[in-house]
Amino acid sequence: MARIGYARVSTVDQDAELQLAALEAAGGDKLFTDHGVSGTKASRPQLDEMLNYLRPGDTVVIWKFDRLGRNTRNLLDLVETIENKDCNFESITEQIDTSGPMGKAMLTIMSAFAQLERDQIAERTKAGLAAAAKNNRLGGRPRKADAQAVADARKWKAEGMSVKKIAGYLEVSRATVYRYLQDA
Repeated sequence: MARIGYARVSTVDQDAELQLAALEAAGGDKLFTDHGVSGTKASRPQLDEMLNYLRPGDTVVIWKFDRLGRNTRNLLDLVETIENKDCNFESITEQIDTSGPMGKAMLTIMSAFAQLERDQIAERTKAGLAAAAKNNRLGGRPRKADAQAVADARKWKAEGMSVKKIAGYLEVSRATVYRYLQDA
């Protein structure tokens, strides 16, 4: 009967140390960590490995619900998979333990709120982008060169100038020049 910890960070740049420290403090015997993997993906390398590692009587411990899944259906399916292996599930932050009926009921309620939060974030993002578009503002990073500079780059390339030299004139990277030439 081991305590198996699972941690996940969405991008490679993020650090899982906070989660791992919490899992170790909660008595995690073995820890699995996915780096740079979205919680919306049903299959994740370390998650899959953890699920295969489980033995009857084990408890899967996570730092927070959204580390296991960002989608209510996916989260509930994962917990069901864990329970079908005769294992329990525990969330440190939400203080949910599915070893009893109250913990199972709370899990369902909390995962619904996690889904609601994700949906609201997506809704606000769409509304913000729509408002920006009405004001003739587009999302994303501003271009380094205007339309005239792009036209010049294309003309110079057609005349045989090297991409390196074009990049120097425009004060942009070679990758940016290639992107502008590709958009033609």
